[in-house]
Order: sequence, then C-alpha cells, then structure tokens
Amino acid sequence: MELDTPAQVAEKYAAAGRIKTNAPLLRQLLLALLAGFFIAMGGAATNTAAHTIENVGMARVVCGLLFPFGLAMVILTGAELFTGNTLLVISVLERRTTARAVLRSWVIVYLGNAAGAVLTAAGCAFGGQLQYSGGQLAVFTMRLAAGKCALPAGNAVVLGFLCNLLVTAGVLMSLSAKSLTGRVLGAYLPVAFFVICGFEHSIANLYYIPAGLFAKTVPAYAALAAGEGLTLSALTWTNFLCKNLLPVTAGNILGGVTMGALFWYCHGAKKGGRP
Repeated sequence: MELDTPAQVAEKYAAAGRIKTNAPLLRQLLLALLAGFFIAMGGAATNTAAHTIENVGMARVVCGLLFPFGLAMVILTGAELFTGNTLLVISVLERRTTARAVLRSWVIVYLGNAAGAVLTAAGCAFGGQLQYSGGQLAVFTMRLAAGKCALPAGNAVVLGFLCNLLVTAGVLMSLSAKSLTGRVLGAYLPVAFFVICGFEHSIANLYYIPAGLFAKTVPAYAALAAGEGLTLSALTWTNFLCKNLLPVTAGNILGGVTMGALFWYCHGAKKGGRP
C-alpha cells in the first residue's frame, strides 16, 4: 500500500486548510451539517447494537467496531467535522491561513455539526427508532445520556483531550493513504480506540445526549425508565451544555491543536517557522 510521508501529509493538510477556511459560508455550513449527521448515525448505530449487551467490555468493543465508519464517511465525502478541523492549526503555522479565518471556520462548522447531530437525535427519538426491544433502546439512550451529564467537568476536559488526539491522528493517517481501503483504515483504528476507551467527543455527544433528552419527553419512554428505577435528574439541557458539552469541546480543541502543532513541528516545512 503506497503511503505519503508525514512531511507530505503536513503539506497536504496545510494546503487543504487554506481551501477550507476560504470556502463560502453556505458550503461550509452544509458540509458541516452532513458531517453532524454522519457522526450521529455512528452514535445511533452503536447504541442500537450495544443496548442489550450486559458485558461492558464486549459492548465497548462492538461500539468501537461500528462508530469509526461515521468518520470514514466524513472523510470520503469531504464533509466538515469540527474535531478534525482543529488540525487547521497546521495551516496557520504554515502561514497558509490566519487564526481569525480558522476561528470563523470553527464556529461555522461547529454550528453545522450541532444542527446535523441534534436533528438526527430528534428524528430517532420522535420517529420511533428508539422502540427497539420494547423501548429498551430508549432506556439505554437515556441512561447513557444521564451518565455523560453527571461527568465531572475536569474529567470531561481530559477525556475530550485524549479523544481528539486520536481523532486527529486518524485524520492524518487517512491523508497518508491513496487508496479507498487505506484511507478508511487510517481513520478507523484510532477512532475505534477512543470509542472502546470511552473518551468524549463533542459532536458525538450532540447526538448521544439530546437523544436521551428527547426520549425523556416521550411519556412511554419516561414510564419505562421510571419503572426500572432509572434516575434522570442529571439529564437536563443545562447539565448537558455546562457539565459536558463545554468542557468536552475545550478538551477536543486542546487535543486537536496539540496534535496539529506537534505534527507540524516535527514534519512541517522549514519556511513555516520550524526550527
């Protein structure tokens, strides 16, 4: 399998970053919406596959086998994913774009990702997709979402940081390959690791937690949860935003920027300022 060198990958991403940040707003937004949908589908698939598996280790492995195809779809369709786009720091360090342009792109892409993921969550919760196993998929979804909302903020930052070290490694590894198989495998393995380990991904959580929040408003699902003694007091929009999404997003940014800066320092062009 023919692969580009890390230096070639750095150059390739630096050039791509200039195109990304200069793209028209509507194009960025629509591609971000698509990426949010793909990542949400990864979340929906993993919840559906794992909701009846009692062995935690086995459930994590099943999720790890399935979820990475969401990122593969993002990469192969040219969609825009916020967590991957934290690598735009490479383009800034290579002086192909500006920090201001990157921040603008991050905001646009994040909002598009959020819209795609939350709309998918609403479709699953209100469209009947959570009715599997007599509604047990809905109960599983609410339990998972409540657990994420109860995560201490410090843990959320660290788990978000570790997550995006792996996601951005997957993006870079995918760029090194020239075949369809190579690009998918490059993205697949690091993402499988983060899912199996239970690290936190902000865009995935924009599906996982809203799906639980929406399910909580469906009387039949709420009755099932109450019948099983499931406590949902932590599952609120405030906890979602303040205790999970914000710290996880901060961790994702730190992880992605760290990976991008490290990769650039080691492999970027000397004209970009590397010692």
